[in-house]
Amino acid sequence: MQEYASLRAFVAVARAGSVSRAAEQLHLTQPAVSLKLKQLQASLGLTLFSRRPQGLSLTADGLALLSAAEKALASASAFEQTASALHSTLRGKLTIGTIVDPEFIRLGAFLSRLMLRAPQLETELHHGMSGRVLTRIEKGELDVGFYLAPPGEGTGHPALAWRELTQFDYHVIAPAGWEARLADTRWASLARLPWIVTPPDSVHYRLLQHRLADGGITPNRVAQVDQEACMLDLVRAGVGLSLARDALAMAERQESGLAVADHVRLPCSLGLIWRHDRATEPPIAAALKTLDDVWPPRHGQL
Repeated sequence: MQEYASLRAFVAVARAGSVSRAAEQLHLTQPAVSLKLKQLQASLGLTLFSRRPQGLSLTADGLALLSAAEKALASASAFEQTASALHSTLRGKLTIGTIVDPEFIRLGAFLSRLMLRAPQLETELHHGMSGRVLTRIEKGELDVGFYLAPPGEGTGHPALAWRELTQFDYHVIAPAGWEARLADTRWASLARLPWIVTPPDSVHYRLLQHRLADGGITPNRVAQVDQEACMLDLVRAGVGLSLARDALAMAERQESGLAVADHVRLPCSLGLIWRHDRATEPPIAAALKTLDDVWPPRHGQL
């Protein structure tokens, strides 16, 4: 800051003991340093240096002001650094569409890493089903969102980018004691059993449609839910069949005795989606970089 140039000259000469050495340190000419000292002394109405054969030495007034001058320069430097940092500090808000449970999508790890990368960035979470997350991203209501789809399918929307994070399987689960009813694992037989279904926006719906559409099969719907916890509760209560992620299905079989259809699996992918035309926006770009910390790129991904 130019207004502190005279103080810098004063401190440099005081420490170096001569105008020539101070000029070298400050990358200025000797006349320029001498002028700044003259201006400072004139503005203060004080004599700060006295001449001696070996160079310049501080007067009593100069010595009294040296410490204050150094503190003022240190404060000015801190001010400049803070102001400079503000230019590169990411601010604003990142709206994120979340699905299923936070642990499965590694939400806590993702947000903690994002806060380290961009501590001034505010995040806002909106929970829902995959299809609703996709629609809101298309409309610009959300910046990024987690999404579930059959492997290789992506979003199917040219305006949206898709980054696959992991693959897993969905299993057919049924109430405890229904093992015999699951013996025939052909989809035509399974579809005749009572099913707890989900809305078209859910991945459950899309996975079932993907598997049953070719055979023109329709599941025997007895209830519809839009929350995974509610679906599991109805299965435990003996209402009917549904789909559950592999880890969840195995845990429910172990803990609640739910039946799981043998050798029936529906492959699925978890990914993050965003609009292609918004990928360079700073909050979204920061989210995509942070994603690599939590979900390292899979083999073959760029």
